[in-house]
Amino acid sequence: MSIPQQDHTYYMRKAIHQAKRAASIGEVPIGCVIVYEGKVIGRGFNRRLTSHSTLAHAEIIAIRQACRKLGDWRLEGCTMYVTLEPCQMCSGAIVQARIDRVVVGAANPKAGCAGSILNLLQMKEFNHQVEIVNDVCTAECSTMLTDFFRDMRAREHGRGVAALFSDAFRGTL
Repeated sequence: MSIPQQDHTYYMRKAIHQAKRAASIGEVPIGCVIVYEGKVIGRGFNRRLTSHSTLAHAEIIAIRQACRKLGDWRLEGCTMYVTLEPCQMCSGAIVQARIDRVVVGAANPKAGCAGSILNLLQMKEFNHQVEIVNDVCTAECSTMLTDFFRDMRAREHGRGVAALFSDAFRGTL
């Protein structure tokens, strides 16, 4: 079943909202929503730092919520909207959950497993393949990540200079 581009944009904006929630608490701004029959049934945003868990990716959080909502581990008939191409862990979870479609905002050239490095979502060797729709709200998704990392580097550089100045002032250099 084909979904109109305006619907993809509508739901990706909801994922972007989740990503902004992540950024507001100092997390990498990645957001995700899962849609079933026109309703959002799962939401997530990155919480790896705040939860001290490697597993706290936006997609995993949204999958858990959607499974609870449907009362099933299978998410057949669902579409996932995610602001950054899923990594290998999340791609594996997407296949295992039997999600029908993943709509991606920005490519992930360093860890993307929906086509950038590997395509785990469409491997014929697996018992389930996922339709991929790329380039939805790409500019906004990419800019949000670029700005976040630019600002983070600037803060870290500022702290480094301040620490150096502080050490010099205390005479410890």
